[in-house]
Amino acid sequence: MTDIGVEPYREITFDADGDADPAQRAALADVDATDLVLFAHGWNNTPGTARGMFRAFFAAFPALVAGAPAVRLGYGGLVWPSIRFTDEAVPDFPHATAAATPAASPTTAPGSALDGATVTALKAFFPGQDAALDTIAGLLAAQPDSEDAFAAFGRLTRQLVTAPGGGPGAAGDLTVEGGPGAPSALLTDDVLALCRRFTAALAETGLAVEPGPPGPAFSIGGSLKHLWDGAKEVLRQTTYYEMKHRAGTVGRLGLGPLLGQLALTRPDLRIHLVGHSQGARLVAFALAGLPRTARNVKSVTLLEGAFSHYAFAERLPDGLAGAGALSDAQERVDGPLVSCYSRFDTALGVIYPLASALAGDYASALPGLDRRWWATGHDGIQAVRPCTTLTLAEALRDGVPDSGCVSVDAAAVVKAGGPPSGAHSDICHPELARVVLAAGRITGS
Repeated sequence: MTDIGVEPYREITFDADGDADPAQRAALADVDATDLVLFAHGWNNTPGTARGMFRAFFAAFPALVAGAPAVRLGYGGLVWPSIRFTDEAVPDFPHATAAATPAASPTTAPGSALDGATVTALKAFFPGQDAALDTIAGLLAAQPDSEDAFAAFGRLTRQLVTAPGGGPGAAGDLTVEGGPGAPSALLTDDVLALCRRFTAALAETGLAVEPGPPGPAFSIGGSLKHLWDGAKEVLRQTTYYEMKHRAGTVGRLGLGPLLGQLALTRPDLRIHLVGHSQGARLVAFALAGLPRTARNVKSVTLLEGAFSHYAFAERLPDGLAGAGALSDAQERVDGPLVSCYSRFDTALGVIYPLASALAGDYASALPGLDRRWWATGHDGIQAVRPCTTLTLAEALRDGVPDSGCVSVDAAAVVKAGGPPSGAHSDICHPELARVVLAAGRITGS
């Protein structure tokens, strides 16, 4: 049995289609607990890295529930096939590199080359694409000053993608009136233009991207070598595009039905869902796959959720036609749906908006990095009425509402991390554990 420092602990491993081992499902149903906290990791690409985050996040819970003798708290780790580039800083749990504070001086870019561990992870994430990935890795390492090389990079990167284009369901965060939305620009736009946009976005996060020569650096005939940093980000966002679809699929077709089965076999077991980054998208889409008769999900807490802040909206604001893909999901929670967010999360405030724009989530949005493209982990749940907005101090002092959508500004603790991702993974704090317990109405927190 896996030891992550808390008991009882169960682990469920999903494949890309949302299927899980029957033995693990049975073990989850047999857990001796009154309340079960299920945590879905985000961008971690190995079970070992995911368990490091589980261990760090769950560490505060036993002491916090010690004053609640009627509560027997159980823990669960939700492991799913995602990807993390190994040069990304993930603070506060093992297997991670050190992170800077928000006030740190600009960090030098790690370079466009992929290390061996990332190439290996990419090959596991995109099975059958070893030759393409070896060529992509070679191009990123060599940084040829050639338009033809960028064109080859674009063709190879796009052949990795199996997820459908924009649109409703597990693939998109929004449903757009009049059609499924525009095709992803990641798959259709000129690759050099994409590399320029991501190079500029990296610089906006505070990452010191090596500049090209003055004047014609971004024009035909100028040096293109510095754009390989942006090319690496294009590859990273291609994995994001694939992972976004996968997280929705695992949630809707895997976790949601599993929770529905638990409602039948263990109607007394109170479930509390927690998700980080793309794992927040996974647990949110699990609500779409939860039978409407099931009332066992007592709270949902999203930590730096990497999906649209409009995902729960009945109508889109600012002249956008359509609704959030999860516009009725909060009704399936027998308790509150809480989004913890931080302005220090530059992954969601800069890189995510650009990637979402290019993924074609909106049919009629204007180009550029405006707030309509932000994620729920950057500014909370938007365009939902009512939605209670609290500071972290208010949530810890007064608790959270017993139902409905709640946004908690967690920037007081979610603030450590250097560019380009900022504080995106700075989530392992006792204060956030207390928010989970408050959302679940678990006394003693």
